[in-house]
Amino acid sequence: MSGKVIIFSAPSGSGKSTMVQFLMGRKYLNLAFSVSATSRPPRNYETNGVEYFFLTPDEFRQAIANDEFLEYVEVYENRFYGTLKAPIEAQLSEGKNIMFDVDVIGAQQIKDFYGDRSLSIFLRPPSLEELRRRLYKRGSDSPEFIEERLAKAEYELTFEKHFDVVIVNDDLYTAKCDILKCVEHFLGIE
Repeated sequence: MSGKVIIFSAPSGSGKSTMVQFLMGRKYLNLAFSVSATSRPPRNYETNGVEYFFLTPDEFRQAIANDEFLEYVEVYENRFYGTLKAPIEAQLSEGKNIMFDVDVIGAQQIKDFYGDRSLSIFLRPPSLEELRRRLYKRGSDSPEFIEERLAKAEYELTFEKHFDVVIVNDDLYTAKCDILKCVEHFLGIE
């Protein structure tokens, strides 16, 4: 039996990582997390195939030319990120359900590739003002960087209509319940 694909996207600060961890902790969902590829060098604590698949820029370009990616982006010159098809297909053929945590463009590309075998979920903050409050409360970024994130969030929110499901993370408990119900329904676990 082949697995299914669950695609998550959200503006930074919307709670996407929290939701992904919440779902990954539900063993009965039989989820595996998609490992991305990158052309950046590994950090000391990173292992190839665990945090990322590490490729040189030339290897990345060759993989693009060979149509080996579901989605990819060149963030900066020679700094690529993307999702290789082969590891995903191997896990799906083993019956695993694959969880993606990607940007809105990557989400659309993966959805286009898998069609009805995929569920795309957009997690949105209740408002940009609330998102601003959350990002400042984190205390981890400069005011300039937060404003950049908010501008990007405003852009990302224009994509929500392209997702199968939009969940507003106004209340964490309610959002978790809503997402779990959607995923269980999609996977036929009810």
